[in-house]
Amino acid sequence: MPKREKYINWDEYFMGVALLSAERSKDPNSQVGACIVSSDNKILSIGYNGFPIGCSDNEISWEREGEFIDTKYPYVCHAELNAILNYTGTTLKESKIYVSLFPCNECAKAIIQCGIKEIIYMCDKYADTDSVKVSKKMFDMSGVKYTKYESKGTELNIKL
Repeated sequence: MPKREKYINWDEYFMGVALLSAERSKDPNSQVGACIVSSDNKILSIGYNGFPIGCSDNEISWEREGEFIDTKYPYVCHAELNAILNYTGTTLKESKIYVSLFPCNECAKAIIQCGIKEIIYMCDKYADTDSVKVSKKMFDMSGVKYTKYESKGTELNIKL
């Protein structure tokens, strides 16, 4: 019997894991997922955007506007940072990170510092913000490659 022909490629697989991870986010506005992968296509870590462990998402506001302390922004941990912090191995050097949203400048610093060498991102809706402009400048300076994920329109239906 010949092998199955319609299977997903590595990029589809890892972006799919990032998107599935994003489904864990309780943020009512932005669900972001990340998947870190070794150079030999092994998943090293995953993450999604949410509050730090022990910080109740019932006690902290998910608001986007208002006094800074009363919004989600000082509390939320981004998917990329969570994926980096969730890693329990020895090194992320030479790895890739698949993300559903282009990294902000704070996550960019963590990505660079831990040795991730490539970012594959799905959406860059904040491309015109200073945060993303700074991210791209730092990635360019440090030699971290970033590539827009090119969807082939593959649809998967997962019944859980």
